[in-house]
Amino acid sequence: MPKMKTHSSIKDRFKVTGTGKITRYKAYRNHLLLGKSARQKRSLRGTFIMEPGDVKRIKQLMHK
Repeated sequence: MPKMKTHSSIKDRFKVTGTGKITRYKAYRNHLLLGKSARQKRSLRGTFIMEPGDVKRIKQLMHK
């Protein structure tokens, strides 16, 4: 049986931390930023830990 392939879009959107947690970026941070408040843009900065309910599905797509 052949090896499972990683879902191509998943490898760019999610990263695995050293402890095995999945990090992600928040939505609404790419374009049309002039219409968003500074407070909203500040809260969208950085990376965030995935919620436990979604981790199983993401790891299955990553095959790790």
